[in-house]
Order: sequence, then structure tokens, then C-alpha cells
Amino acid sequence: MLFFIEMMNDIREFMDTGGQVLLVIAAVVCLMWLLIFERLIYIFYRYRGIKKTMLNTWQRRTVATTKRESWNSEQIRQALISRGSNGLNQNLPLIHSLVVLCPLLGLLGTVTGMIEVFDVMAISGSGNARSMASGVSKATIPTMAGMVGSLSGVFASSFLQRFAKRETELLEDAMPTAH
Repeated sequence: MLFFIEMMNDIREFMDTGGQVLLVIAAVVCLMWLLIFERLIYIFYRYRGIKKTMLNTWQRRTVATTKRESWNSEQIRQALISRGSNGLNQNLPLIHSLVVLCPLLGLLGTVTGMIEVFDVMAISGSGNARSMASGVSKATIPTMAGMVGSLSGVFASSFLQRFAKRETELLEDAMPTAH
């Protein structure tokens, strides 16, 4: 329990040194990873059953009718593939947007930190390094946090996009037409 309290104090101190923008970056990164975990749970638990149901639906249709090349069969096939693809790609544009937003928020933190440095210089009338140190800290920490958040999301986002594309292609291949 003492370790948890010390860890929370360290996090609070880190957030205080980064300024208000760091709180926004933390919220964006938490939302991004919440959506990424939701997608991973969907992929590894729910999608398998959905894919199996779609393939069974297609198999029942092709066994019941010998007209796989008909217009109706092709439309049903496209609808099943589209349904699977939509399920796999759900929230991916939002995740990608949050990944892109992180460095921009870091840049906003840089600008606000530098404004604080210039305010301290204007008030004190000198370039005292000690008085400027907190502003420089508020300028660099959000930039670092935005970049780290973005990098962590880039890898997960690219994995999810590649997986969705590959699974859509596999679904198309698993539902052959008679052409």
C-alpha cells in the first residue's frame, strides 16, 4: 500500500511539473489505449465467433443454392464481407486521430511553457536561469509525453490496421464465388 501511495505522489509531481497540457495529454493517451484494448478484446474474443457465423451463413447459402454466381449471391457475399470489415475497422480512425493529436498537444505544451519562461523573464527583468527552469520544464515534459504517447499508439494502431486488412482479405478468400 505504501508503494502505491509513493507511486501516486510521483505521478502527481510529474503532472504538476508538466502543467495543465500534460493532464490533457494523459487523458488523450488513456482514451486511446482504452480504445486499443477494446479493439484487441474484440479481435481475440468476439471476432472469431462472428467470422464463424458469417462463414456458416455463406456455406449454408452455397449448399442450398447452386447459383453462387448470381447477382443476389454476390450481394450477400459482399454484405457479409462488409459487415466483417466494418467490425474490424470500428474505432480505428478515432485511434489514429488520437495518435496524431498527442504530438500536437505536446507542441501546445511547449508553447505554453515557453510563454511562462518569457513571462518570468519580463517580470524579473533578467535571464535568471533558476527562475526560468520551471517554464523550461513545463515546455519539455509535455513534448516528451506527447511523443511517447504517440509512439506507443502508432505501433498498436498499425497492428490493428494490418490485422483488419489481412482478416478482410482472408474473409473474402474464405467465401469463394463460382466465377
